[in-house]
Amino acid sequence: MTDPRREIAARRLVNQRLVGASLGGASEVARWLGAVQAQEYPVARWSLGQRARGLTEADVDSALAEGQILRTHVLRDTWHLVAAEDIRWLVELTRPRIQARNATMHRRLGLEPRTLARTDAMLVDALASHGRLTRRQLGSFLREHGVETKSPRLAYVLMHAELELLICSGGLDGKQQTYAPLEERARQAASLPREEALAELTKRYFTSHGPATPKDFGWWASLTLADARLGIDLLAAELESMEVGGRTYWSRSSAASPAAPAPRAHLLQAYDEYVNAYSESKDVFDVEGLARVVPPDRTMFAHAVLLDGQVVGHWRRRLAREAMTIDVQLAVTLDGAGRDAVDDAVERYGRFVGLPAAWLASAAGAPASCS
Repeated sequence: MTDPRREIAARRLVNQRLVGASLGGASEVARWLGAVQAQEYPVARWSLGQRARGLTEADVDSALAEGQILRTHVLRDTWHLVAAEDIRWLVELTRPRIQARNATMHRRLGLEPRTLARTDAMLVDALASHGRLTRRQLGSFLREHGVETKSPRLAYVLMHAELELLICSGGLDGKQQTYAPLEERARQAASLPREEALAELTKRYFTSHGPATPKDFGWWASLTLADARLGIDLLAAELESMEVGGRTYWSRSSAASPAAPAPRAHLLQAYDEYVNAYSESKDVFDVEGLARVVPPDRTMFAHAVLLDGQVVGHWRRRLAREAMTIDVQLAVTLDGAGRDAVDDAVERYGRFVGLPAAWLASAAGAPASCS
């Protein structure tokens, strides 16, 4: 009997736009998903790339530089990419619990409210005077004005200013992220009444990430379970539920999963929304329990290899001037069709990066086979 979680995984692949209809560009992907986790920006770009038609790394960088997408702390206490027009209401909805969690570190680091108010104003002044600046440059500016910026103090100072909607990403300076005034980068971004914002985020999550549970949603958006359930109640006429394994899953789309060529492989970065946007139901993409299979005497790579929505191994990339190699640690033995699917996934990633790509596989010692 087929594990019903596999059907949930198949529906998530479609709703997350990893199979089926692609989206039109970087900002459209960010808007569709609500936000895209992006603390490791070089590989986070691929989360946008594999969901949009013909997108390249350079296209994502351009979208960031032009302010179509912005990188900031939102949803949880980590960076996400968001569509520029969404940044204000998203931050206002999700910052209270982030700031509440951060308060303990603020006290430990001597960042009292009056200190943070001062550093907020100083960061705004620095960017107004000097234009877009890197984290290092902002740290130097603060130190020159008597503010201690020893790690992790600077990170919390900058995060506070982001959550106060004073600063956000300003694009890349070489390989370094810069900061810019949010008003400069997102003039059209609007606030929403809290209940309207909650309804909108609920709609986006269960449309793009469903089927998922209320606990999944609450964790993803730093909402209380009560607020997650309120969001579902607000969308009651648009959502449907299903019971699987003692859990109630919600989604907005009732469409059957379209037939897709099988098998279909994906290379997902470690924090991709398909992997990391769930707390209670992370097991849906790991029915066979292969996510923690560790190669003998080796460190497990961070990024996930999927086959038909299930993890079958891990990968990392090695870049050279004229080519890219994908090292793959497999937890299963692939047959010819499975290897062809990985070939295709590697080729897609190579096109996105703009380099010819090949992959090398090593076994992680699992006895399973894939057919």
